Amino acid sequence: MLPLRIGIIAAEPSGDLLACGLMKALREQLPDVQFEGVSGPLMREVGIEQWESMDSLSVMGLFEVIQHLPRLLRLRARLLARWRDTPPAVFIGVDAPDFNLELESRLRAAGTLTVHYVSPTVWAWRTGRVRKIRRAVDLLLTIFPFEQDFLAEHRVPNRYVGHPLACDMPLEPDRRGARAALGLDDSFPVLAVLPGSRCGEVGRLARPFLQTAVALRRRLPDLLLVVPLVSQSTARLFEQELRLVAPDLPVIVCEGASRQALAAADVVLTASGTATLEGLLSKRPMVVGYKLHAATYWMARLFKLVKVRHVAMANLLAGDRLAPELIQGDCEPAHLLPPLERFFAEPALRARIAGRYREIHQSLRIDTNHQAADAVLGLLREHGYV
Repeated sequence: MLPLRIGIIAAEPSGDLLACGLMKALREQLPDVQFEGVSGPLMREVGIEQWESMDSLSVMGLFEVIQHLPRLLRLRARLLARWRDTPPAVFIGVDAPDFNLELESRLRAAGTLTVHYVSPTVWAWRTGRVRKIRRAVDLLLTIFPFEQDFLAEHRVPNRYVGHPLACDMPLEPDRRGARAALGLDDSFPVLAVLPGSRCGEVGRLARPFLQTAVALRRRLPDLLLVVPLVSQSTARLFEQELRLVAPDLPVIVCEGASRQALAAADVVLTASGTATLEGLLSKRPMVVGYKLHAATYWMARLFKLVKVRHVAMANLLAGDRLAPELIQGDCEPAHLLPPLERFFAEPALRARIAGRYREIHQSLRIDTNHQAADAVLGLLREHGYV
């Protein structure tokens, strides 16, 4: 009997993490399972036949995607043709909805079971996409509890599995141990700066974040900075900007150490995205800055595509803007600096935010990887594959 094959695609570091945990949990139940598709380094460590690196899909924003559209369409056509010729038992698209949902829709129409892992933010913007999701997936795995009711209302089969970071990250971060590992003095104030996981994000955010750090250090002369970046390419881009904008700023730039940097920090300056969830789980007060491509932002405003009060996941989960959000034109030192100063100046405020974040963290702690694997296995059993 041939081993069961599972197609899977992840397009960015957060998806690589989710896919890695799911693959490990599936392999516990199906030791001979074979994975194939588009992957990141964590997925490669688990064992996958990589057809393409996830770096080829790491594009964000309406107009940024347009620049790469011909290449992305060719890649999707190749993947579709290959899986149509030799269909897997199930295809799992991890996040990256603009790429994965169309692929899922076509594979499902051809008879392949499809799972999408991480709900697209249809409850927040471009709500009309929910109809496409309903056509594309046999099962949607959701990572946040507030998504369930919306999806059920729109007749999308879904299962809440939680977020693996909530289990992976401790309820009480080891601040002293993290500082020792990074070589940071335990008595000095520390700012963690996270300018994004994609080159486009780092390219837009490095300058205002660095200028803000320079201004903050004038007020806090002992301030130390730690900047975790996800790849060599983003680290090179950030260091180029550092040499231009703030060559004398004492900064520790590290690769792949975001949790350590967050645990070591007193306060965090971060891009919007998964980093704000990591900041919440680290119990650190945050200021969130973000800049989209100008045309993407203009389109979002013109067509009123955004339907939620908050853009940062930490604020969505808290139901309150505990992390100030400075977007587009507001993402400049004049606006970023005051809330950072306040966080450093008010220990009681930091403690109050940490307490609320701890409550949220506790509520999210479920065994996500095994919950997700059980859901996929249930779908496979229902259709006679296992």
